[in-house]
Amino acid sequence: MSLLGLQRFGSGPTLVWLHGFTQTKDSAHEFLSILAGTHELLTIDLPGHGENAHVRASLDETADLLAEVLPREPFSLGGYSFGGRVALHVALRHPARLSNLILLSTTLGIRDEHERHERRVRDEQLANRVEEIGADAFLDEWLSQPMFASLPRDDQERQSRSRDAEGMATSLRLAGTGTQQWLGEALSEFERPSLVLAGADDKKFVTEARRLQDALRDASSAFVADAGHAAHLERPRLVAELVGDV
Repeated sequence: MSLLGLQRFGSGPTLVWLHGFTQTKDSAHEFLSILAGTHELLTIDLPGHGENAHVRASLDETADLLAEVLPREPFSLGGYSFGGRVALHVALRHPARLSNLILLSTTLGIRDEHERHERRVRDEQLANRVEEIGADAFLDEWLSQPMFASLPRDDQERQSRSRDAEGMATSLRLAGTGTQQWLGEALSEFERPSLVLAGADDKKFVTEARRLQDALRDASSAFVADAGHAAHLERPRLVAELVGDV
């Protein structure tokens, strides 16, 4: 099992960006195009999505699959939401590969086992839902959630979303938030500089960002004004500037 379709564009220091749930390597096109003006940007479809919809992998397995295809020399690693959780696992399993870490709208996990179990139940319900109604209808429901209420209409962004219902369901079951162990103590061992970002209007993930900053040994944070969960889609230039300055 391996990951397909590593995409490179732009020039400069190497930055790997990992997309969120339902997205693909072609999502966040405006944000990525800005970053490509100053960086060699690498993107790839994560397991369950896009070209790699057929790949079944846990968070740890995904981190190891990425380690096989990403550069051997140290690179900046960033990720959004699901991609940020994958980035955390890459940082913990392959820390020497990273020069720094950038996390947008990311959680370090659920500490309470009962709450984590409840999240696994909700993830399973979502997996069943996408299988029941199909990818297109599921995307309509997914993007109608309050945390995406401030997203601008962008037909190109919508077209870049993953369209494989089985793949997304598998991603939820194997790598959903409910599967993730609490990483609070483990992250204290990661020594590379880290930047933790959240949309200022996304109160839940502002709190998560502060927890991540406290858990990481060398971390700073920034909160993007007038933006919610997908801050890099709502204010792409500002978020690209924050990421590019790391």
